[in-house]
Amino acid sequence: MFGWGRRRRDAEPGAVDEPDAADEYPPQGGPYDATEAPDDGVERLDLGSVRLPVPEGGQLQVEVDPAGPVRAVHLVTQVGRLTVSAFAAPRSGDLWPEVSEELAEQLRADGARVIAEEGDWGVELVADSPKAALRFVGVDGPRWLLRGVAAGPAEHAEACTKLLYAVLDETVVVRGEEPLPVRTPLPIELPEPILRHIQQAQTNGQAG
Repeated sequence: MFGWGRRRRDAEPGAVDEPDAADEYPPQGGPYDATEAPDDGVERLDLGSVRLPVPEGGQLQVEVDPAGPVRAVHLVTQVGRLTVSAFAAPRSGDLWPEVSEELAEQLRADGARVIAEEGDWGVELVADSPKAALRFVGVDGPRWLLRGVAAGPAEHAEACTKLLYAVLDETVVVRGEEPLPVRTPLPIELPEPILRHIQQAQTNGQAG
């Protein structure tokens, strides 16, 4: 199991955690820009634009566009599914407040009950939909926005949230130097063994 991060995440989600006088605040930790990635020995899965720690027992689920590009990568765990995505952002940052407002409106339009909570990284959205309990966390970095989503049964919402925090806290974002329009998803590149496995599965499916 990877480390549970350096942030003060022992409190219940949404609770205010007051620091001790000796503590440095705000807490230090990830997610990290590639230029500041720590040499901490944490094993991360290299997906090109993001390097993710994989929880013990977690399985990778890949969404591939019919045209070829990878649409999304999910971490499926015993308590729910985690999705971490990186997007291009302006140098000024502060993209998540705008995106989160739009996302909340979209979720409510779809019939979900949405609550905004203040977390270590800013506003977090908690949504209850007929299919799952959802939490959306956004982190504004240097020219990138990292978005994490926890989705799972309501009874596992707290555990799934804590796992999402832990994954985000150890994630490394590789923005690259290429100019990109704001909100453009940063490309996902699968490791060769995983790519071969997917291609073989697609071939077998076509053959069947």
